[in-house]
Amino acid sequence: MAGHGGARNRSGPTASPTSARSDARDVRAKKLPVGGYDGDFPPLSQLLPDAVDREGAVWADLWRTPQAGQWIKEEWRHRTVAMYVRWLVRAEDPEATAATITAAQRLADQIGMTPAGLRENGWLIVADDSTTHPEQQQKHEAAKSRGAARTNGGGRRMRSVPDGG
Repeated sequence: MAGHGGARNRSGPTASPTSARSDARDVRAKKLPVGGYDGDFPPLSQLLPDAVDREGAVWADLWRTPQAGQWIKEEWRHRTVAMYVRWLVRAEDPEATAATITAAQRLADQIGMTPAGLRENGWLIVADDSTTHPEQQQKHEAAKSRGAARTNGGGRRMRSVPDGG
């Protein structure tokens, strides 16, 4: 029977890249530059030979987003991005059905175009200079030390004990 037992996508709380527990498990978000991707990208005609002009325009726009920097490294995602383009253009039609809009939304999540999709992929969009900017580094180190101070090193929270003992 489908739908019984086992882990599911988005089941339970997601790992927070800023928590002490995530630091201990080395869970870190992949930082994507807010400036986007400016390299070459595959032609849409290889994936959707019958693409219309609007799909070509959306495809080109998508490949300038921060997420595209990851897509280019993961060739297996290219077809999913192309399908997102197809369904997104269909969803733009005022007569689009709920099923069409839902399909576009699910694909948007898969390729990281929504906040939920970014979390699911373990991506974080950051200012281009935040990884080298001293102020940002200080904030990151302070957050890391605050997180480490809240646990006893074994992952369990510390609690106060009355003075009497």
